[in-house]
Amino acid sequence: MLQTIRQVGIFGSGKYLPEKILSNLELAKMVDTSDEWIVSRTGIRERRIAPEGVTCCDLAVEAGRLALADAGVKPEEVDLVLLGTITPDTILPAASCLVQQKLGCTRAFAFDLTAACTGFVYGITTAWQYIATGQCDTVLVIGAEVLSRVMDYTDRSTCVIFGDGAGAFVLRPTQGEHRLLAACLGSEGNEEVMSIPASGSRCPASHATVDGRQHFVKMKGNSIFRFAVKTMVDVVEQVCEKIGCKVSDIDLLVPHQVNQRILETSSEKLGLPISKFYVNIEKYGNTSAASVPIAFDEAWKAGRLETGDLVVIVAFGGGLTWGAVAVRW
Repeated sequence: MLQTIRQVGIFGSGKYLPEKILSNLELAKMVDTSDEWIVSRTGIRERRIAPEGVTCCDLAVEAGRLALADAGVKPEEVDLVLLGTITPDTILPAASCLVQQKLGCTRAFAFDLTAACTGFVYGITTAWQYIATGQCDTVLVIGAEVLSRVMDYTDRSTCVIFGDGAGAFVLRPTQGEHRLLAACLGSEGNEEVMSIPASGSRCPASHATVDGRQHFVKMKGNSIFRFAVKTMVDVVEQVCEKIGCKVSDIDLLVPHQVNQRILETSSEKLGLPISKFYVNIEKYGNTSAASVPIAFDEAWKAGRLETGDLVVIVAFGGGLTWGAVAVRW
């Protein structure tokens, strides 16, 4: 007997950001940089930093709780908790299991998904399959990061870019409302462009790795710029082609908040006005897997989404990874 494939929609969203703001002026007291240098190269003016003792799971729980409330869903109705992150509280147990327990999602199974800045987009598409095939009815997808814990605050090429935060979606079967239309995903193994060299089984923690500052994010900015622009343009065009639309048909593009210049260059190459991009990078910086859901939640709550709009979510990051999802609102 053939199984019916169900349509899947976004029923709620939420975001949570730490109260502490780290401005460019404050960063300039810590590392050789300036507000002008940071803004001109990234568009970032400030970012949020989790206080001592506050973890990835803490941020994820708050965003998840808000998303569930927004969707009118009780924690015990959730079938799966899926957490995209590269900064979990611990390697074992999985951060998603801690979030599931703290939220009271007593019926849910849970797992982490590690795909750097594309983690949330991968999470949406993974949840989509579980619901479409009838394995789950309600999935809570969260992107959460405490990147300040893996920043080298002597390295201005990285520490000025990243911040902490969390965002979440509730996905459920739909008759058409806020419907996921198509997704395009990709990856290309490359650890030269962006990585955290130590902490894994290849290079476990030692005095040498700590002294060598190998537990912090390392990044080649110029390579990231070229990769991000090309990938963003390609994957947005691909997901539009998949649903039989033109790029010009997009009503709102919600991109990973990576760098203002990358977004502006991508806008030019796509032929899509920057006014159709939702951009909040100046307030939060790059929050990796949390970036897209934070931006989407803000756009939704700000009234940027209208019934019938074609919305495209797009992200790209270390791995290398990339992905886009088209939504009919």
